Amino acid sequence: MKYQFDFKIEKGIESVLYILELLENKVQPTIHSVFKVLYFADQKHLEKYGRFICGNSYYAMKHGPVPSEIYDLVKLVRGEKSPIFKTSPEISEQVLNAFKIVDNRNIKKLREPNTDFLSVSDIECLEHSATKYGSLSFTELTELSHDQAWKSADENDIIDVEDIIKTFDNSEELLEHLDNPHP
Repeated sequence: MKYQFDFKIEKGIESVLYILELLENKVQPTIHSVFKVLYFADQKHLEKYGRFICGNSYYAMKHGPVPSEIYDLVKLVRGEKSPIFKTSPEISEQVLNAFKIVDNRNIKKLREPNTDFLSVSDIECLEHSATKYGSLSFTELTELSHDQAWKSADENDIIDVEDIIKTFDNSEELLEHLDNPHP
């Protein structure tokens, strides 16, 4: 994997909270729907601005791409211990005070998002994705997210950023930009 972004945990927490705020009056947000809204927002942000919103890496799971680091936060909220994901007590407290999991699938915010962590372009792509995909069913989201990038990875393996980029009309320019961001 040639291209990788640094995960910004606070931005990840605020992105989830912002998605929950956008969806809460329309549908009952689920872990699945939040993950897919974030995936589509990250795709759009990568295509337009050359980076993911909070730097997640995505894995090709049975029901579509899963944002690995955000999934680790969800597991922390569920009380599941991860031998790989380690965080400070302060960050753990931030996560536990941000959202909760209900009935092992629904996700609810415990506070308002702090949009100071999100750029104008982050908010634009999150809002676009929530509006376009937030009300779709589990099956519809799964089918839409089973795109060429997802198909290019083995199940339960990482989806290379290059494979996501290859699905864009501007793929050559974007790959060139990522190879040489400061010409």
